[in-house]
Amino acid sequence: MLNYVITFFILAVLAAFLGFGGMAAEFASIAKFLALIFVVLFIASLIYSVISGRRPPTPLS
Repeated sequence: MLNYVITFFILAVLAAFLGFGGMAAEFASIAKFLALIFVVLFIASLIYSVISGRRPPTPLS
């Protein structure tokens, strides 16, 4: 999901640079919305892991 936020941010900057103000604003609003969802889901997963007491699996090297 964070990849989508970065993609829409880059599209907003590119559209603003090329003079498409309305399109840049839409891309920026989509990026802000996705970033908000990302932060909410991240905090929810942190709270769930603290409550359940589970630890994420460690990667095998």
